[in-house]
Amino acid sequence: MDTPLRLTPAAAERFRELTATETDPAIGLRVYTTAGGCSGFRYGMMIEDAARSDDEVFEADGIRVYLDPATRPLVEGASIDYIDSLMGAGFTVDNPNAVAGCACGSSFRTVGEAGSPGACGVR
Repeated sequence: MDTPLRLTPAAAERFRELTATETDPAIGLRVYTTAGGCSGFRYGMMIEDAARSDDEVFEADGIRVYLDPATRPLVEGASIDYIDSLMGAGFTVDNPNAVAGCACGSSFRTVGEAGSPGACGVR
């Protein structure tokens, strides 16, 4: 079965490191978007221990992922990676749906959704 988005091995490994002491079998990664940023939408990720009633739940590289219905079309086909370099470390999103993004890289928009553009902030 195809999943709406994928995690690279580096992203999956970093998530496993972050949750190594968790004992809850439902622990997973919530990927979401919120309106904001100068381009319209911002990505968000958090450790989650339960699905919401309308979530899509799937596995990507062995990691349980929670995705809400509003976020799914915005990230369909995206890839989440984890980069650790001299310039910094963090999760990044390569999203084929993003047609524009802000210079600071913290927000995006798609062809069908402009979101609610606002001021760029600190990531």
